[in-house]
Amino acid sequence: MNLESKHVITKVVKDNRGEITAYQLENGEIIMKDQAIEMARQGAIQGVNVATSKKGEEFLRGVGDGNITNNLSNLPTIDESEIR
Repeated sequence: MNLESKHVITKVVKDNRGEITAYQLENGEIIMKDQAIEMARQGAIQGVNVATSKKGEEFLRGVGDGNITNNLSNLPTIDESEIR
């Protein structure tokens, strides 16, 4: 899959604890965390890798480029209550 056909995460959805639960793509589509992980595994999302937390939970991690402003946790947020 070439870069031109890959999706880009533009915003994140956080729950009331500040945990990322979903992602908004450049086309406005909101995908849940599990779907985003699967898409990242398939190479369909640009700039992220799948990582595993100390608790054994999978999550997306931005590819390290030394620029903290484009880390997933620093992207604009959508409150979880706005998408229900």
